[in-house]
Amino acid sequence: MTRLKKPRRLRFSPSVYYYKPRGIPLSGLDEVVLERDELEALKLHDVDELEQIDAAKKMEISQPTFGRIIDRAYKKIARAIIEGKAIRIEKTLE
Repeated sequence: MTRLKKPRRLRFSPSVYYYKPRGIPLSGLDEVVLERDELEALKLHDVDELEQIDAAKKMEISQPTFGRIIDRAYKKIARAIIEGKAIRIEKTLE
């Protein structure tokens, strides 16, 4: 049995929820789903330029958990770019 996800403090709400390669219809694309906590981690670390420990405090999670979240986000984005997939941002946490 898996452990329940600890609630994360999420403050950022994007205005756009889809990115896709230009010139390819969405119906012909596979997609990668970026969870809201992954997007929040990217924003705090790469846009706000916070160190992992400070970003983790803002999300009210541990630094190792933050590291795992941001690692998942980077891998998903890299896969989408390399393999030409669409990126869909979840609107709500699961």
